[in-house]
Amino acid sequence: MQLTVWTYEGPPHVGAMRIATAMQGLHYVLHAPQGDTYADLLFTMIERRKARPPVTYTTFQARDLGKDTAELFQSAAREAYARFEPEAMIVGASCTAELIQDDPGGLTKAMGLPIPTIPLELPSYSKKENWGAAETFYQIVRTLAGPNAPEPGTARAALNDSARPKANILGPTALGFRHRDDVIETKRLLDQLGVDTHVVAPLDARPSDIARLGEADFNVVLYPEIAHTAAGWLKRTFGQPMTSVVPIGVGATQDFIAEVCALIGADVPPALSPEASRLPWYSRSIDSTYLTGKRVFVFGDATHVLAAARVADEEMGFEVVGMGTYSREFARDVRAAAKDRGLEALITDDYLEVEQAIIDAAPELVLGTQMERHIAKRLGIGCAVISSPVHVQDFPARYAPQMGFEGANVLFDTWVHPLVMGLEEHLLGMFREDFEFSDDNGASHHGHSPKRPQAPADGAVFTDEQPIAVTPPAETQTADNTLLAGPAPWTAEAEKELKKIPFFVRGKARKNTETFAAQHGLREITLETLYDAKAHFGR
Repeated sequence: MQLTVWTYEGPPHVGAMRIATAMQGLHYVLHAPQGDTYADLLFTMIERRKARPPVTYTTFQARDLGKDTAELFQSAAREAYARFEPEAMIVGASCTAELIQDDPGGLTKAMGLPIPTIPLELPSYSKKENWGAAETFYQIVRTLAGPNAPEPGTARAALNDSARPKANILGPTALGFRHRDDVIETKRLLDQLGVDTHVVAPLDARPSDIARLGEADFNVVLYPEIAHTAAGWLKRTFGQPMTSVVPIGVGATQDFIAEVCALIGADVPPALSPEASRLPWYSRSIDSTYLTGKRVFVFGDATHVLAAARVADEEMGFEVVGMGTYSREFARDVRAAAKDRGLEALITDDYLEVEQAIIDAAPELVLGTQMERHIAKRLGIGCAVISSPVHVQDFPARYAPQMGFEGANVLFDTWVHPLVMGLEEHLLGMFREDFEFSDDNGASHHGHSPKRPQAPADGAVFTDEQPIAVTPPAETQTADNTLLAGPAPWTAEAEKELKKIPFFVRGKARKNTETFAAQHGLREITLETLYDAKAHFGR
């Protein structure tokens, strides 16, 4: 266990809350101490939902530990059923309540409530939020759809040529990154392919909808982190095939269309071509040529990282210089994608490791979570959020999908904006001697930075936000064997020339030049040294 001030995922019971909050007619009774009710704020404050999550907490306190906490749980479950009258109930314990081992599942079963009650075994100290959501959805599907399963070995009926095929869309949850809009875009795509949407789950589904999942002809797995386990069970039990392509980006959307058409035995409609999105032409247009080869670092959940890396290098012309995920269950897929690009994937949930990897990779754009947004802002690098966890601004009121052809348009606008602004800052930098464009005024899109010192401290690189720690030479040995502490000093002329370099690569240029000076035993870094270093590292 590691103490941290920030985490990419909450404990698994938060994942269960995401499923319960997404559904209708389902209630979650959570055995938890009073302090664990903080999770409500994730939905009401960050996602801006109009109602509290359908969760009843037992909210035991320290003085209750000497009493019968099992009776406290049963009373809470009984009152929740009477008050909310749900169609089904899930029961479990938070990470704190897990330690007292009251067995919420067994206690609820003994009560004999007249609705399905689904016990959740979510090991809080070895698993995390997305796993908890996936396990919760799987248990709900297995419990509610299981009674309608055919006998083992029963062959699945062929598609009816006289009726439109039906598909379930699986995976969207509460607190998901653009899930609401992705569902709309995916339903639109399916309709254009002649496929009806049977059930969307868990988002807006009722327990009675879950019970009829097996009636669909196939399943669309939008978010594997949430739906892959349940879709796998449906495939084994009902013989339902499932999609494997997530339609994020033009290329992936085309592959998704081809996969769906193969499942229903239809030809790909000519109307659904890449021209349905503006991304392909915009990324090739003369206005976008300055984007080609931009260095990009990608981090987030596995689904969005894999998709973003493909869009970045195949559709936008970027160079992916680093990628990773906090989704350990899908680490193998991310490692394989990184290996194809000559990279080693970063698999971690430690944001400090991610920050150091970004510094080492020296990208010009970061595609990540809310945490990478903070990191990139501190480092003076452009950033676009592509994955949960996110903050309130990433639940926009407008329609902003990530999937489908319209989602590709959103990706282009979202990713290009930080780079366009970066070019604007470079132009401002060219005129920094003018009083209105001085460093004291700060970067226009980063707020107003405080006045910076005249020279950086040893081992620091200036950006338009604040100094960034790098790893300079511990000491420099000059040609006459004199030892200098830290990197060689810069002449005023060299410093002035360095400021002409775009701010988003200035740190890398400084680091490379100081390394070059140390390797060649130079006493100071002059204008000539800067140019020599550029030629050396440009080979």
